[in-house]
Amino acid sequence: MANRLIGRLPKIGIRPVIDGREEGVRESLEVQTMNMAKAAVKLIEDNLRFPSGEKVECVIADSTIGGVAEAAMCADKFDREGVSVSLTVTPCWCYGTEVMDTNPSIPKAVWGFNGTERPGAVYLAAALAGYSQKGLPAFGIYGRDVQDAGDETIPEDVQEKVLRFVKSALAVAQMNGKSYLS
Repeated sequence: MANRLIGRLPKIGIRPVIDGREEGVRESLEVQTMNMAKAAVKLIEDNLRFPSGEKVECVIADSTIGGVAEAAMCADKFDREGVSVSLTVTPCWCYGTEVMDTNPSIPKAVWGFNGTERPGAVYLAAALAGYSQKGLPAFGIYGRDVQDAGDETIPEDVQEKVLRFVKSALAVAQMNGKSYLS
């Protein structure tokens, strides 16, 4: 009997989170934050395929996520699109529990940009603490070397961590809810 796929292939949801304070703060970070999300999509889609050969597909939130309402709109979009893995990206501080992914059945990771003048690491620590308090496992991704604030490249160590997380999370997502017989 031929090996056949049961169900749809899982997608990766990219969540660009941002400091939601307006009047200059949020606006100054919009482009950098969305570019970080687009770079993550390119990295994943250019480097990963399913065992069957199909390309891995990513879905980005319609806007940056700076508060509860945008987090809810993103969760709704991801549900409609069949997202089964969540990668949050940010170069800046955010209000952690307002912007976090609270779906308990989706593997999740947070990539906090290690850059000058941008406290992505502070958000990463706060987000991981929030996930821990809620009993939701999440993986932290952080670069070894400090980058200039405007540097839009993904360092090799971060690339490796993102791709390793996505590969593992996709395996979990493909097995979720399935029954296997030998």
